[in-house]
Amino acid sequence: MNAIDQVFQRLRAPGRRAFLPFVTAGDPDVESTAAVARSLVTSGADLIEIGFPYSDPIADGPVIQASYTRALAGGVRLDDVFACSRQIADSSEVQEKGTPLLGMVSYSLVLRRGPQAFVEQSRRSGLSGLIVPDLPLEESAELARLSADAGLCLVQLVTPTTPLERALRIARQSSGFLYCVSVTGITGEREQVPIQVRELLGQLRRETRLPLCVGFGISRPEHVRLLREHAGGIIVGSAIVRRMEQAGQRPLEEILAEIGDLVKGLCAALNP
Repeated sequence: MNAIDQVFQRLRAPGRRAFLPFVTAGDPDVESTAAVARSLVTSGADLIEIGFPYSDPIADGPVIQASYTRALAGGVRLDDVFACSRQIADSSEVQEKGTPLLGMVSYSLVLRRGPQAFVEQSRRSGLSGLIVPDLPLEESAELARLSADAGLCLVQLVTPTTPLERALRIARQSSGFLYCVSVTGITGEREQVPIQVRELLGQLRRETRLPLCVGFGISRPEHVRLLREHAGGIIVGSAIVRRMEQAGQRPLEEILAEIGDLVKGLCAALNP
């Protein structure tokens, strides 16, 4: 059984929800990314998404776009991201807790390396799954097959504007969990999470047993409390990445402590 499936199976019995933070690989450098990932695990993360820097992201807001720009300007390239993932996967914190890692990656990077080669390198780097937000359902069968053959999950996304019939087709093609985008638009912190996302979750919950994890715009305990009875997991990215902007201007230990406090607060709201 894939490590992602194991996490959700373990959480299901006590009725707990998964917390999934996102970090950008190489922002500001690989060592700092590994340090923040280890801190996230000790603060309560159940899975970790690792963002592959890309010059033209399709759905990321200004905070994550800026982190990608910083990483690329610092010289981070694809093989460096895989090395970063391997470093995180081999850390004692991840090993002891069995925390799965997922790559959030543009399909352009997958295609350039070659889908089979990319999947194999993902497996060797310690990833348990991939999220490819710009890969349409109709074009995803090959990558889904290659991922399954390598023991990796391919997580697919649905949005508030996805028709229900199409959302169900996406859910059938997805593995690990279904990434439910909470808003129409790009990633980024927001004042409120639209209450309509709960209706989408309810519709999907009646039709699929796949865990439903909600992302985009979630950054506060009140957001989490709004969604925790309806979702199997919560995804938080920009609120974490924004704090990493200060790396180089403040001691990394201070930033990690601040991120740790944020995560602990969100996890307490998620699983009171």
